[in-house]
Amino acid sequence: MPSSVAGAAKILVVGPLGVGKTTLIGTVSEIRPLSTEAVMTRAGERVDAVGAGTKTTTTVALDFGRMTIDGELVLYLFGTPGQPRFLPAWKELARGALGALALVDTRDLAASFDALGHLEDLGLPFAVAVNAFPGSPQHGEAELRDALDLLPGTPVVRCDARDHPSSVRALIALVAHLIHTATEQP
Repeated sequence: MPSSVAGAAKILVVGPLGVGKTTLIGTVSEIRPLSTEAVMTRAGERVDAVGAGTKTTTTVALDFGRMTIDGELVLYLFGTPGQPRFLPAWKELARGALGALALVDTRDLAASFDALGHLEDLGLPFAVAVNAFPGSPQHGEAELRDALDLLPGTPVVRCDARDHPSSVRALIALVAHLIHTATEQP
């Protein structure tokens, strides 16, 4: 790493199955990302793939990538599996994390409830990134906040996990939120 790096932060990238976590980490990572994508089995499809459409692979452990912001802050990105049965593993993945970027898909906002609730249970600050999918319904921020039952200070940003600048902006919004949250605490 460059000598200009002044700090590092562990960040989770969370959300339901097929929302774009692996894609976002692969898009922004400055190193070859670690990905534990595996072909979904028929047994797994019955348990996990409700509403996943044509998805044929899934993260079975975690994804990992690294991104440096302005040459000074390194983000270590840990992508969680999206299946509800893996929610208990999040406790271990969240150990030492400063916050999380929660990806949501407007085609199925209800699929995000488990992930958002788990972040709240863990007490982990987060920002919500609405990932753009072709044909996704467009909702205003107030409508999204209401549908996802978000606290007023929770950032909501739009992104396209396939687009580097868009994904970086989502992560920067999270970092700004974490800094703001840290400075508010006594």
